[in-house]
Amino acid sequence: MRELVKIFKALSDQNRLRILKMLEVRPLCVCEITAVLQLATSTVSKHLSILREAKLITDEKQGKWVNYRLNRQGNISYVNELLPLLSQWLPDDPTILNDRDKVKTMHRQTICQV
Repeated sequence: MRELVKIFKALSDQNRLRILKMLEVRPLCVCEITAVLQLATSTVSKHLSILREAKLITDEKQGKWVNYRLNRQGNISYVNELLPLLSQWLPDDPTILNDRDKVKTMHRQTICQV
């Protein structure tokens, strides 16, 4: 039951839902997510930590970047069942559509100062 509670707590925040919807487009680093959400890096990092703890996302270091992605390879049945549903949620939401457009056109080399 604890795993399921963590997942629902993770899904109970608008910004975390926005992050999950952005990660449907492609893997992103913290500075890209921060640029879209217009939040402090520490706040975005906390949201990512909650999503990672719920096993909804994973991270992978690639050179100087840490890429966050949806956890499609997980062995937790709740996550495996929820992620496909998530892709069907909020298809016409203006905020989600705007976030997706930003993700599709941004380039981390121009926004991240690494």
